[in-house]
Amino acid sequence: MNSWFKFLMGVSFLIIVAIGLSACSDKDNDNNNGAASDGGSQEISVRINNDPDFLDPHMAEASITYQVILNIFDGLLVGDTDGSLKPALAEEYDISEDGLTYTFDIREGVTFHNGDPLTVEDIQYSFERLMGTHTGEPLSSNFENIDALETPDENTFVIKLKEPNSAFLTYLTALNSAILPKSNDGKHNENPIGTGPFQYENYSPENNMVVVKNENYWKEGLPYLDKVTFVFQPDDQTALLSLQSGQIDLVAVGAHRVPEVEDQFNLTYQDSNSVLLVGFNHDREPFNDIRVRQAINYAVNKDDIIEATFSGYATKIGSNMSPAMADVYKEGLEDAYARDVAKAKDLLAEAGYPNGFQTTLSISSHAGMYTNVAQVIVENLKDIGIDVEIEVVEWGVWLERIYQGRDYDMTVIDFTGELSPYETIKRYISGAGNNFFNFENAEFDELMQDVIVEQDADRQNELYGRAQEILSEEAAAVYLADYQIIWALNPELEGYKTYPYFFHDLEEVRYTE
Repeated sequence: MNSWFKFLMGVSFLIIVAIGLSACSDKDNDNNNGAASDGGSQEISVRINNDPDFLDPHMAEASITYQVILNIFDGLLVGDTDGSLKPALAEEYDISEDGLTYTFDIREGVTFHNGDPLTVEDIQYSFERLMGTHTGEPLSSNFENIDALETPDENTFVIKLKEPNSAFLTYLTALNSAILPKSNDGKHNENPIGTGPFQYENYSPENNMVVVKNENYWKEGLPYLDKVTFVFQPDDQTALLSLQSGQIDLVAVGAHRVPEVEDQFNLTYQDSNSVLLVGFNHDREPFNDIRVRQAINYAVNKDDIIEATFSGYATKIGSNMSPAMADVYKEGLEDAYARDVAKAKDLLAEAGYPNGFQTTLSISSHAGMYTNVAQVIVENLKDIGIDVEIEVVEWGVWLERIYQGRDYDMTVIDFTGELSPYETIKRYISGAGNNFFNFENAEFDELMQDVIVEQDADRQNELYGRAQEILSEEAAAVYLADYQIIWALNPELEGYKTYPYFFHDLEEVRYTE
């Protein structure tokens, strides 16, 4: 289930999560933000809207966790700002003609935060841990296809696959396969150790987590910041007030709040590569009837949701794929269910619900976006006789009961960006561990089996296009929008970069001279 939230919500933000950097420097007391003077320490605080689920990167699922811990860990590769892949702990790699053998040249001179040198044995340990080689309990399904791991010399690491996998390279970033020191086995969650720009110092649940500069980082001269405190602050309004009062330097603000901050802060508009949707539990009546799912799709007004929730800063979608995935995105599906109340009522009547029915829409409390969407959904479905009760639960409850336990009728969620289109939609494969919709479609399953071994990019795009059509035709969910995240940044800070997945990259963040 790791892949779902990893790059989640939104994402997957998946959710508009207000996040921020608040300085803890030695600058004048009338403004806590800013670089320390006289060569002092540069310290900031970053607002995160909830605690991480795990500090162990191989166990983590929530995107809010990866926003933090990607500063601690590296993978063999890393995603760039445009979604492409570039070298990290592997300086170079080669793929055999048959697509089965991946050979990596490992960067020399890298050390873990505890001072241990990075070795190919640590890399092998990390993949074996993910595969469950020694425990029999895999931590990720992404590596079931590995046939063998080899270390021919101290600077070469080889992965051999059982069959070609067109998405495999995207599994090799810290999002999916962070490289951990073997010497820290059994302590990765209580004392996370990586090779990234910042190293773990301490964690206080429901309060904060502190990381400090890795003085021996393999990228010379980085990072600039000496200390970062990630403050867990659930309330978005409080975060905005903290931004305005100088306690926070970087916050994702709702579009309707832009006029309040545009004159004092630099704004960056990030295409989030997210998928906001209304999910159905296909194993629960009446959502096991395609006519009910289609009726709800026809009843929901996406334009109203985009205006009410994002003040227009969003793009309508029609399947579980964002327009940000330009090569594979299937155009035209966004209006497949243009609002038609009469047609929706007819479909409900055909399904045996001429007077509608009662149901529950469960949402997490950790993002105000969900509440805004839910309120529009309630009013839209009232028009076709469906009486919806909104159930608000804590984020941890949502993860455990709804996502993992699949105990719900309907829910609102957004999936955050993935580097691979396969990872973006594989959650709909029948029997997939993260298929919390309980969606099943034989043609979709076959397409996904074909596309993962397909080496031709054009053919891959065709298969992904048809897969998106199936999700639309089957009304697997109500696909609403990919929204923009609007970042309000203290103008004294620079170097913050955005990605098509959720990551607070603090490696190059610094105060202006």
